[in-house]
Amino acid sequence: MDLLDDESGSNAHDYTVSEISGAVKRVIEGEFGRVRVRGEVGRVSMPRSGHMYFDLKDDRSVIAAVSWKGQVAKMQVRPEEGMEVIATGRMTTFAGQSKYQLIVDNVEPAGAGALMAMLEARRKALAAEGLFDAGRKKPIPWLPQVIGVVTSPSGAVIRDILHRLADRFPRHVLIWPVAVQGQACAPEVARAVRGFNALAPGGEIPRPDLIIVARGGGSIEDLWGFNEEAVVRAVAESDIPVISAVGHETDTTLVDHAADRRAPTPTAAAEMAVPVRAELAAWLSEAQTRMMRAARGRLDQRGQRLRDLARGLGRPEALTQPARQSFDLWAERLGPALRTLVLRKNTRFAPLAAQISPNLLRRFIRDRSREIDGLSARLAPAPAARMRRATQDHTQLARRLDAARVRMIGDAQRRNRDGAERLAGLEARLERSLPARLEAQRERLERLDRMRQTLGYTETLKRGYAVVRGPDGVVTSQGVAEKQPGLEIEFADGKLAVIPGGGGSATAPKPKKKKPEPGPSQGSLF
Repeated sequence: MDLLDDESGSNAHDYTVSEISGAVKRVIEGEFGRVRVRGEVGRVSMPRSGHMYFDLKDDRSVIAAVSWKGQVAKMQVRPEEGMEVIATGRMTTFAGQSKYQLIVDNVEPAGAGALMAMLEARRKALAAEGLFDAGRKKPIPWLPQVIGVVTSPSGAVIRDILHRLADRFPRHVLIWPVAVQGQACAPEVARAVRGFNALAPGGEIPRPDLIIVARGGGSIEDLWGFNEEAVVRAVAESDIPVISAVGHETDTTLVDHAADRRAPTPTAAAEMAVPVRAELAAWLSEAQTRMMRAARGRLDQRGQRLRDLARGLGRPEALTQPARQSFDLWAERLGPALRTLVLRKNTRFAPLAAQISPNLLRRFIRDRSREIDGLSARLAPAPAARMRRATQDHTQLARRLDAARVRMIGDAQRRNRDGAERLAGLEARLERSLPARLEAQRERLERLDRMRQTLGYTETLKRGYAVVRGPDGVVTSQGVAEKQPGLEIEFADGKLAVIPGGGGSATAPKPKKKKPEPGPSQGSLF
């Protein structure tokens, strides 16, 4: 029966949602059945039910996969994020979310995924440069005055950090807003870390004593910005200690290796940054009490020891009386002893004074003057001779410096020539690579355009379908079609205007029937 001869006034069957869902399910299960799919494992989730949910992906598409509890128990190899595997199972649909999925009952490893392989290669290269060495990591300050936080200002991460710092020990916090996902993540995070280090101590904006780089959890693709080389180098070069708090406890990025300390969560990073003020106050009070108690006990012990020793010494007068008696005895003998000593010294001095005369002193002074004049005459030429020797040494040193300067200029000219040659080689390689890259992009664009034309609705019209339109758009039911003043039917080779009549029959002349082409049954395309 021709489409225009449909007396019911409808050009399509009205399916229920369950009928459509069941039909799609039967088509997918009947067309594919049991299949083997190779791809990289995305995020893996395993709730308390024991079922395992994960993604299989390549560089363009993602397929949802699920393994039931019994299938998971029989697996010899369980899929992990980043693994490249071959999953065996059957295709089906999940009507609750209008999606198709792969029920996997066996997983075979097929090598590491592309992202994980790239990540491991980058980790080894940066580790070889010493960026992850434990010896270069700086200690975290015990109580920083200013804390810089590099994260998104609109997420829950910054609220968790600020709330935890306020609970433990309120500090001055500087927030450097960045994108924590996407192409802008890596350059913004690297710029933030270097920006905090560039702040001058004592300036208008205080320089942080500690930096926290934080982000919530996510897949390896979401966290990839923190695996970029620019971010790793910025964190490794930071003069300010850095705590990495990227993702959850099971997430690991290259920034975690380069940071001075890694926190499993952003909240844990805040706990590492500052101590608990209430605990410090309690500890200080306890220490003060213990110190006072120890000091009091020490004084009591010393006082008791002093009293015990005092009882063993006896009366002080008994100790000083013998010394006082000896002093009185020597005091009586001191006066006569001094007078006797003066008389003996005078007796020895008198003969010596008789031997000394003014002439003898003048002769002694004259001899010493001659010796001084001789030493002065010998000393006068010495500075001039030292000056001549210094001048000769300076001249020789100047000749050696001139020769060294000439050698340095020659070496610099040779290095400049070598650098120019290397630059010319790199420029030639760049000119050769650009045409090939442009040609590859042009071929890819042509393939995508051919795919667009193949998947367009005009190709579907060529298989015998048609589109019915009214003044308000596409018509999908008989009741709506009867109310339209005019209809337009689009076929693969043109359009036909139709004016609905009484009883739903069209008044326009019927087009010549064409022999239906092999393919799906004819009807309207919505």
